[in-house]
Amino acid sequence: MKAGITLQVDGEPRTLTVDTRTTVLDALRDQLGVTSPKKGCDHGQCGACTVLLDGRRANSCLALAVAHDGAEVITAEGLAGGTPDGELHPVQRAFLEQDGFQCGYCTPGQVCSAAGIIEEAAAGHPSTATEDLRAEGGINLTDAEIRERMSGNLCRCGAYVNIVAAVRQAAEAAAARRGGAPDPEVPVVADSPTAESMPEHPEERA
Repeated sequence: MKAGITLQVDGEPRTLTVDTRTTVLDALRDQLGVTSPKKGCDHGQCGACTVLLDGRRANSCLALAVAHDGAEVITAEGLAGGTPDGELHPVQRAFLEQDGFQCGYCTPGQVCSAAGIIEEAAAGHPSTATEDLRAEGGINLTDAEIRERMSGNLCRCGAYVNIVAAVRQAAEAAAARRGGAPDPEVPVVADSPTAESMPEHPEERA
């Protein structure tokens, strides 16, 4: 069965006809030519297809397009749409400055997820890592919070240390814009873990 729908993709209304079984991801990539969200596992387990769906991060491979007729879809490509003169979104800039990617395949999903968790924390939505559920003024995105909230976005290159640093930088910049604590000094490139700081390998344990 076919159905006509309209999606607001990166600020532009796009009308299309889809099979009622078509996911948002396949509608974006195959019918609209929006290839920023990537098809990874196609089971909602890797996060490569993450977009902002009506302002909330979502795995677009699990969302049926017909169920989101009229929805606003923001991809990593469209994140900078609200910035003056096409500047990079603060999350995009942080990923560049912190070297938060290698092959780049998962990066669009990582960027959308990061933008989403910053807003979630500011709105006070807790995670399983949140220690103080009564905190006022939003939840502080500690490294533990960032790791927990970003755990659905896998990086097969293993750039996790720099991804955490990038999200931390973007979160601190967002807090400063909201009138929170001023940005602390953040290194241009995140420090990589040393051999001494890495957890002991299971095979090396006594």
